[in-house]
Amino acid sequence: MRAVEPASDRAPGSTADRFDLIGDVHGRLPELRALLERMGYAPHGDGYRHPERRVIFLGDFVDRGPWQREVVTLARAMVEAGDALSVMGNHEYNAVAYFTPDGFGGHVRPRNVRTTRQHQAFLDAYQDDAAAWRDAVDWFRTLPLWLDMGTLRVVHACWDPASMRRIEELQGGSNLLGDALLMESGRRGTWEFDAIETLLKGKEVALPRGHAYRDRENNRRHRMRVRWWDGGAKTFRSAFMGPESAVTHIPDDPIEGDHLVEYSHDACPLVLGHYWLGGTPAPLAPNIACVDYSVGKPNGQLVAYRWDGEQTLSADKFVSVRRS
Repeated sequence: MRAVEPASDRAPGSTADRFDLIGDVHGRLPELRALLERMGYAPHGDGYRHPERRVIFLGDFVDRGPWQREVVTLARAMVEAGDALSVMGNHEYNAVAYFTPDGFGGHVRPRNVRTTRQHQAFLDAYQDDAAAWRDAVDWFRTLPLWLDMGTLRVVHACWDPASMRRIEELQGGSNLLGDALLMESGRRGTWEFDAIETLLKGKEVALPRGHAYRDRENNRRHRMRVRWWDGGAKTFRSAFMGPESAVTHIPDDPIEGDHLVEYSHDACPLVLGHYWLGGTPAPLAPNIACVDYSVGKPNGQLVAYRWDGEQTLSADKFVSVRRS
């Protein structure tokens, strides 16, 4: 079945469909609390509550920052109380895949030096509490891969109807990370691998032969993420979605092939996370916004978009707090 909203202790009808969509938190508890309080939320149990609004988290609660368990506890409390919804981010997927045996003596996400280093902050937070580690990973699996609310859509990185359709067909309509989907998604070359990569990490294309760039973790990459919604991006450089420091390494050659996913301007608003943007928050398109502005790095921001039902998104609806 499709993921449903959690049970709530709110009175029926006590909140309208007015949402504050919060980008990737990455273990930064002080900024999360400050952002919620700036938007009028008050502490409620282990979470926060607003009398008239709810949060939608874009995922990526974990890795990088020092408050891993605290962020998970806060977000989970809000979801379970009905004060928030959330989708899965690629870092929650990685946590699940790293934890889960693959049936062949390894794990769905191999436990090697690189993956362990990327995941170390989360592992350290649970190193003396295996039961809590399993409980956190089990909760991550309750998070849907996307939300389609009719008037608003939410996904971590890319709204790809073809991938969504195949996932629902495989799982009898469910948009959760089921067992079969999880196992196959760890095997490069399967459609399940490609679908999870696209939804949670974005569309990628190979750079022309001889070209590469360094990503934010100084890894050399021969493939780049693209502005998959941008029909006006006709070259590799204009389609590039990555660190500004790498732009000069991206060729301005014409880009061809399947690098776009159609998202029409009359489709309902779509909110993304994932992309570690910089600068002043603003919509990517009239009906597409990203709320990930790199709070995981020094001088980054934790950003929210305050949605009140509008079809055309507006720069003045973003709220942010600078990393402390």
